[in-house]
Amino acid sequence: MRSVELAEWGLRATGFPDPVREAAVRHLLDGFGTALGALRLRAAEPAIEVAAGLGGAPEATILGAHGKVSAPAAALANGTLVHALDFDDTHAGGLVHATAVVLPAAFAVGQQVGATGAQVLDAAVVGYETVCRVAAAAPNGFHARGLHATMAAGVFAAALVAARLTGLDRTQAVNALGIAGSQAGGLLAFLGTGAATKQLHPGFAAQAGLMAARLAAAGATGPETVFDGPHSVYDALTEGPVDPSVISAGLGSVWETTRIGIKPYPACQLSHATLDAVLAAREQIAFGPGDVDTIVADVHPDSAAVVCAASRDLTRPASAYAAKFSLPWSVAALVTDGRIGLDTFDSDSIARPDVAALAARVRWNVAPAAVVAADAPGRVRVTLHDGRAVVGAVTRSAGGPQQPLSRAALLAKLTGNAGTDTAELVARVESLADQPDIDAVLAVVARTAAAARTEGEA
Repeated sequence: MRSVELAEWGLRATGFPDPVREAAVRHLLDGFGTALGALRLRAAEPAIEVAAGLGGAPEATILGAHGKVSAPAAALANGTLVHALDFDDTHAGGLVHATAVVLPAAFAVGQQVGATGAQVLDAAVVGYETVCRVAAAAPNGFHARGLHATMAAGVFAAALVAARLTGLDRTQAVNALGIAGSQAGGLLAFLGTGAATKQLHPGFAAQAGLMAARLAAAGATGPETVFDGPHSVYDALTEGPVDPSVISAGLGSVWETTRIGIKPYPACQLSHATLDAVLAAREQIAFGPGDVDTIVADVHPDSAAVVCAASRDLTRPASAYAAKFSLPWSVAALVTDGRIGLDTFDSDSIARPDVAALAARVRWNVAPAAVVAADAPGRVRVTLHDGRAVVGAVTRSAGGPQQPLSRAALLAKLTGNAGTDTAELVARVESLADQPDIDAVLAVVARTAAAARTEGEA
């Protein structure tokens, strides 16, 4: 059974290669940055308020806050914080936001048990491999069924991270995975509205995974057939081809952790290749919004279902968050402003009539999957009012594993999210493997958040 294989590996795996641990550190650092951005912009206040109110044993810290709550409560708030701006990393093969579940689970349970930085880092690697593999076993399958893969697959990662850090045995870890399967979900219904449920999904997954491990430790049992069926998570929650062998194939030798992309834009990853292609077109001919007659993008069918859905008004999004899932609006904002940043997606920006007018001139073709891959090549044709036309194309979207962000770009993104100096945070996270505990890392996050608030009020 895949759950047995995954649990056995997840509990005992050690000696991860340096490139894998380095990748995990990069993603954890990026995750702290997106959480700091959410704190600065107050983008996850309901989750923080509820998590603080849950209280419980003082085990773990809500990022940026003082005092402790129960580890599951902290995981709820912190998962929401990491994902609140939709600027966190994405594993294209599984279309999951890996760090949004892994970071809150690893640090909450790590604090709970007094783990060293090295133990938390190793647990994070196990979490990254788990969430990416569970999702990639059914590529786009959860989304095709109307579910958010980050929550559906992330709950298993959180459960195994908790099982490892709390010292569960193999049987208990298998039970934890089985229990976690009954908490997999996350409706994509937010796409048609301005609702914030997507922001909550990683928090739900992290919290539920921790609860699954606690239940297993207390003697509750879960089906070891959770991945293999009958009535597996794939039978119930996915459409399309499924290959559960992906979960365990190459464990310990093939590393999905190194294949996670870091976002350069705070918008849905499924728009990124198109945005890169627009920039490629502008490098050939300088054009602004007043010059454009039409922009036509070739879009993968799986991408089109999310960012080009005909069931909603893509030119006038229902909320700032909904704008992140409109390819026409994101393209129009990029052409209008020459850039996309956090301020692109705020309530003032999405009300701009000039962007809406240009978004109405953005078209798309649903290209065959073999022509345009959702995670890589992008192509646009821009026709100008003067009759000229230019084609912009990219072979790989920026930030992905084949074209990773440079360290300088990663640090610039971190500082932009935090809104203040991040040198101390970078030093702490990059030396995570040498930290005797993780409280010092979380204290730096709190100080950085406080500094950003002070600078913002000045």
